[in-house]
Amino acid sequence: MKLPLLLAAALTVEAAVQFTDVTAAAGIRFTHNSGRAGRKYLPETMGSGCAFFDMDGDGWQDILLVNSKDWSPRGRRSTAALYRNNGKGAFIDATAGSGLDVELYALGVAAGDYDNDGREDLYITALEGDRLFHNEGAGKFRDATTASGIRNANFASSAAWFDYDKDGRLDLAVANYVQWNVKADLWCSLDGATKSYCTPESYKGTQSRLFHNLGSGRFEDVSTRAGWRDMNSKALGIAIFDYNSDGWPDVFLANDTQPNKLYRNNRNGTFTEEGVAAGVAFGEDGVARGAMGVDAGDYDRSGRPHLLVGNFSNQMLGLYRNEGNGLFVDEAPRSAVGRASLLSLAFGVFFFDYDSDGWLDLLAANGHIDEEIGRVQPKVQYRQPPLLFHNNGKGRFDDVTATMPAPFRRSIVARGAAYADYDHDGDLDVLISTNHGPAYLYRNDGGSELNWLAVKLTGTQSNRSALGAIVRIESPGGRQWRTIHSGSSYCSQSDTTAHFGLGRDTQATVLIEWPSGRKERHENVKSRQILRLAEPK
Repeated sequence: MKLPLLLAAALTVEAAVQFTDVTAAAGIRFTHNSGRAGRKYLPETMGSGCAFFDMDGDGWQDILLVNSKDWSPRGRRSTAALYRNNGKGAFIDATAGSGLDVELYALGVAAGDYDNDGREDLYITALEGDRLFHNEGAGKFRDATTASGIRNANFASSAAWFDYDKDGRLDLAVANYVQWNVKADLWCSLDGATKSYCTPESYKGTQSRLFHNLGSGRFEDVSTRAGWRDMNSKALGIAIFDYNSDGWPDVFLANDTQPNKLYRNNRNGTFTEEGVAAGVAFGEDGVARGAMGVDAGDYDRSGRPHLLVGNFSNQMLGLYRNEGNGLFVDEAPRSAVGRASLLSLAFGVFFFDYDSDGWLDLLAANGHIDEEIGRVQPKVQYRQPPLLFHNNGKGRFDDVTATMPAPFRRSIVARGAAYADYDHDGDLDVLISTNHGPAYLYRNDGGSELNWLAVKLTGTQSNRSALGAIVRIESPGGRQWRTIHSGSSYCSQSDTTAHFGLGRDTQATVLIEWPSGRKERHENVKSRQILRLAEPK
């Protein structure tokens, strides 16, 4: 029996795509230090994230790997690692003297140009207090935390930049986890005899934060005034997306053992929480799940953004389909996504089109929090392989992890995950960080066999990073769209270039909707290029 021609072609392309481990060849040599020394302190198992961002404005994506540290000041020295992309498929360690070579018990990172000077700045979440680093240019960063007025020492995890009031300046959302310190550390056990890492039920939650950009490098904490009043959240992931398509950015907070939050933007500087009403607060059984990472994307080309949520083991991924009437329905329990992810503990998750066929696929970076979990739950492992799901274009996903090379399928304790076309070959590569272990860079080989188009935006009247802009494309193969956004995944930052797979199409129409309200249209744009557009002044 012969396969239909189109199906056979799709299968051939899918089988050809491989994620190749190029960590060593690319010059990435980093190992995360959780500081663990047998005391099983909760923060030790939560870090850390990673980021793709362009630190020097040369058009090539650089890498930041976030690090933690020893609990004792007399311990080994460990800092974040900054790698500059040399434009030749490799990276050069640029950490020393960058200003980022400071010791922090850090977990997450978000990149955005908060002062519109044309350089991407960094916000790093840290146990002892978050830090805002201003990009001075030439690979140098200055600690601007005190001058900014930002004060947040609340066990923050993920963060995201966005312009929630559309004033042209980037504001900041920060996901805070639980109330914890060394003196208040609790004794928990899996077997009743030896100490293990506590789950978040043991600790009180805390309020996540919203910082409004006042200009001139200053921020104001408007969390309570804006309606972020929940003092019991245990937030680990942030997704910025316009779920009701009213043109204003809304916020989803993934909470660990507490109801997830969906903050609808009221367009007047305030938000209304609608997680329960929208059906995203709980799992299908009505119980709050252990949610970590999150992302939003239109995986079925319905014109609406859907939600992907990484959850604890025995809970499966959440794949919330946006019905367009204010409600979401979790499709995971009835799909291959749910079956394949049931025993995994997913931290970094995201949608991306890895094979350029025009349909958003998804990746989950997995790893448990306790080394001894296999003793009490034999089917659940501490080290777990990532999961890669291919979108078959019919609203469903197929688990294609087994088709990837063995190094990609290795069992690791993954935390952060990000994507970017770091080598400018037209397909999306993957960076995964691990807890108390190495980071891995996987080059996409074969993902650009089909045609593609990347769109990089620079705002003028809108914020310089163009966060919140919507890019739409129309080609013979159909319509697609992306929102330029910060945050998503877990404690990590992906490239903010909008990448589209075009399949066999050789050109497309590109439509831009800027946060300022300006719209523009570009006809007959050729495929296989990075289209760089600045907002008309």
